[in-house]
Amino acid sequence: MIHKEGFKTLIYSLTLFVILGSFVYFLFPKFLIPYIVVFGGLYLFLISFFRNPKRLISEVTNDLIYAPADGKIVVIEETEEGEYLKDQRKMVSIFMSPLNVHVNRNPVSGKVIFSKYHEGKYLPAWDPKASLENERTSVVYEFGKYRLMMRQIAGALAKRIVCYLKEGDQVVQGEDMGFIKLGSRVDLYLPLDAEIMVSLEQKVKGNKTVIAKLPQ
Repeated sequence: MIHKEGFKTLIYSLTLFVILGSFVYFLFPKFLIPYIVVFGGLYLFLISFFRNPKRLISEVTNDLIYAPADGKIVVIEETEEGEYLKDQRKMVSIFMSPLNVHVNRNPVSGKVIFSKYHEGKYLPAWDPKASLENERTSVVYEFGKYRLMMRQIAGALAKRIVCYLKEGDQVVQGEDMGFIKLGSRVDLYLPLDAEIMVSLEQKVKGNKTVIAKLPQ
């Protein structure tokens, strides 16, 4: 299944691929096969990048906070969130390489009480400064007595962050909330009483891996 964010890119790329291939066929026919191999491989990469595997959470529950993205855990630490929550939090960061699925999903169900886009730099996503200096979107979910911030962060290659959420939205755990193109990162700012269920360098999958567990 292809994510809707990829439709235009794939159509434009295929059109360009066919047009350039026509020129190669008529002007440089001996290079047609190498052209097909190289550009065909690039097009298959684009298809792979915009893939959107269907993953349903078997039981929607806010006791378990699921990974909002595919990737690798690069940060687990206690820190202060100073943009909106303004308190101490457990932060878990997921780095997405260009080979990962880049769909972002709601980690919990609840109400969106804050959503803000920030222009910024394009430092490598694993750089600690990226969380505050790169292009990013911050979203805060309110559910029960808890609040949780999710921050989408652009990387050195990512030039576009897509976030579908706005303040006042009621959202469901596991549904799509956005998309980040190319290498990027997602930070979760969790309550201090959350029990972290992942470890550094662990590979995680959106809607499959439990990031943290909250007291019932």
